[in-house]
Amino acid sequence: MQYWQQKDRFRQIVTLLAILAAFGTNVASNIVPVGGKTIGEIANTIFADVLVIPANYAFAIWGLIYVGLIGFGIYQARPAWGQNLRLRRAGYFVVLAMLAQIAWVYVFLYRYYAWSLVAMVVILLATIAAYLRLEVGMRRAVRQEKWWLQAPISLYLGWISVATVVNVAIALYAAGWQGGGMAPATWTVVMAVASTAIAAVLRWRRRDNVYPLVTVWALVAIAVRNFNIPAIAFSSLGLAVVLVLWLLFCQTRRQMEA
Repeated sequence: MQYWQQKDRFRQIVTLLAILAAFGTNVASNIVPVGGKTIGEIANTIFADVLVIPANYAFAIWGLIYVGLIGFGIYQARPAWGQNLRLRRAGYFVVLAMLAQIAWVYVFLYRYYAWSLVAMVVILLATIAAYLRLEVGMRRAVRQEKWWLQAPISLYLGWISVATVVNVAIALYAAGWQGGGMAPATWTVVMAVASTAIAAVLRWRRRDNVYPLVTVWALVAIAVRNFNIPAIAFSSLGLAVVLVLWLLFCQTRRQMEA
């Protein structure tokens, strides 16, 4: 028993330290950016023509994400949660996501955009693994577990899903891809529809409201940034409205079944 307790304690500490390291890296990259430009400045200059990038204000969500992740790190580090089976199953996937995120910051700032996509995919897969193993939305959880363990991972996964789509577009743009005969605005609408569909299915299957709300946030921000392109602005806003109505429908249905 003592052996497993030591393993659990080590995992708890490493998880918290990895989250704090990722947060510190993100802060440092904005204060003293490698190469002289922050991630936001690169996105707004070199990739100004990548239409799927949301408006600048949307990235303020990182503040909420890190509040949630740090809360997750602190809460899961409590001795009482050391032997939690779901946290044990999630293992070091959160740690892997944080390490990949640190790597992503540096490879992106060094302008290795293809490698940044590789790092982003690792973040996405590791977060999906943590999400599934924590059984987010698949079981009734006490309020503390729902808010401090499940919601932060759902919020993070929601934004990383958006970021992966953006990173794919950036990597392709940097490689000189011309859209395969399809207009950039059309590709943006297609990706917005796909993201909305994934969020809608996730809400239906896992009763997760957080992930779809992040998608709504991103869709509105894409519409705001591309307000001068009606096809993108109206479709993104329309999809956001549809997704909100879907959330309300699912919530009402759940209450009627209770």
